[in-house]
Amino acid sequence: MSDVISIKGIHGFGYHGVFDHEAKNGQDFYVDLEIALDLSKASTSDDLKDTIDYGALADLVVEEITGARVQLIEKLAGRIADRIKASHQQIERVSVTVHKPKAPVSAEVADIAVTISR
Repeated sequence: MSDVISIKGIHGFGYHGVFDHEAKNGQDFYVDLEIALDLSKASTSDDLKDTIDYGALADLVVEEITGARVQLIEKLAGRIADRIKASHQQIERVSVTVHKPKAPVSAEVADIAVTISR
């Protein structure tokens, strides 16, 4: 059985996208994380070393959002998931959702998001 850590709405300003204007002007991105792992030790020890530092996870996400440009949010989500998984061996599963609410599409939409699980 897995426990879950969720962090929603991590914000960063990035320059990701297929179009030149996205690379030039940038836009807001939001990321949600859902991380499955065994938290039984942390639930009894009350010690940070027995879990994952939420602040460090959020900082990693912001680094990726504000870092090197990619064309697809699928790539951005995959990069975030792979970095989290590689740096925390105790994670059984990580799901990363990247929201691009101002994606340049012709239809009016509230949000466009991609979720990657590893």
